[in-house]
Amino acid sequence: MSIRFNAGIIGAFLISANLASSAQAIHSFSIQEAIAYATKNNVQVKNSLLDLQIQQQTNKSITAGALPSLSGSAGTTVFFQTPVTIVPGEFFGGPPGSTIAVSFQPKYVASASLALSQVLFDGTIFIGLKARQASIDYYQKAIDITEENIRVNIYKVYYQLVVSKTQMGQLDANIARAEKLLHDTKLMYENGFQEQLDVDKATVQLANLQTQRLSTQATVDNGYLGLKYLMGMPIHDSLILTTDFSEDDLKRGVLDDSGYRYESRNDYQSLQIYEKLNEFSIKRYKYSYWPTANLSGSLQKNAYANVYNFFSKDGTWYGSSYAALNINIPIFSGFSKDANLKKSRLQLDQVRNQLSDLRLSIDNQVAQAQSSFRTAIVTMDFQKRNMTLAESVYNQTKKKYESGLASSTDLTNTQTDLITAQNNYINALYVAVVAKVDYLRSIGKI
Repeated sequence: MSIRFNAGIIGAFLISANLASSAQAIHSFSIQEAIAYATKNNVQVKNSLLDLQIQQQTNKSITAGALPSLSGSAGTTVFFQTPVTIVPGEFFGGPPGSTIAVSFQPKYVASASLALSQVLFDGTIFIGLKARQASIDYYQKAIDITEENIRVNIYKVYYQLVVSKTQMGQLDANIARAEKLLHDTKLMYENGFQEQLDVDKATVQLANLQTQRLSTQATVDNGYLGLKYLMGMPIHDSLILTTDFSEDDLKRGVLDDSGYRYESRNDYQSLQIYEKLNEFSIKRYKYSYWPTANLSGSLQKNAYANVYNFFSKDGTWYGSSYAALNINIPIFSGFSKDANLKKSRLQLDQVRNQLSDLRLSIDNQVAQAQSSFRTAIVTMDFQKRNMTLAESVYNQTKKKYESGLASSTDLTNTQTDLITAQNNYINALYVAVVAKVDYLRSIGKI
């Protein structure tokens, strides 16, 4: 999930969007602590961990296919009406052509048995055993990708809120200037040195700044709510951000490392593992052409009586046992195995094409991220110089205004230029933060 909000109207550096009286808990987090909290509480990360556990149980079921299978059974049957067999009557001294119904079935039958089976050779099962670790690696890499996405979003939102501290300071300073200007203008108006129009202009300027402050506070409130959601934190808990940064932190050594490796990217590693899983799939279908061998055996005891005395000393049990070797030789399956094998080979080709395309995409992402970051740094430096110059112009105009050498219109215009320059600097600062995060992500170092 990507949460973005306009840095140009971020202002208030608030502890939380909620009042302290309604907060359930207070958390002071650095950027790394916020990320660590998210990896334990974010729902997407939790579900990725559950996917890994599900695959682990799937692997256990695959392992079970190669282990012996032992089962036991016991039962007893009571015949309320025993089945009969019709035999010629002359067997028992009857006239020729006559028949007699004879029952050979005792009223009570009991049985107990143990059955054992063991796979001696099945290529598909053995390939499944070899692929177990690759499947675990695939889901582990999915966790890494999920955590990376969470880290990227937290970095951006967290530092956006940190940047808002600077803008809030600028807004408060601008409001203080506007209040001082309105106060002085009113005094000058009362003494006949200014017009009502000048008072109105100063009032409008102050009202605009106060409105902007309320707007930025609402935006930052939403930013904290978004950060809490990313972290998996209850909305009513209070959040304090303790990590700060400087412009030097943004510039320090990021673009010095011009080299990068595709294997540093989690998405590339995931696709490599997926390629390996497809190779195992091809081997599995190849082994489906091979014969399979299974060993089975059984030990059985049976008892028959017209009186239920199976567990007395007069009870008689008759034993039987066997062992069997079964070899199954596949001969013809309607070309389904051939179709599955060819499909797996085509899917492997697709994965390799995706790997090739991903390499091109990574090259493009890194090049764009480098260019964007260099441009962002230059823009940030330019906007900072412009803001400093605008502040100098404002201070000089203010002195002239106080000396009667400049009009209120001149002062209002320079103050407007200063506010614009400050907003441009805040925007440039946040753009530089985002550009740095995007660059580090593109080279797999986020």
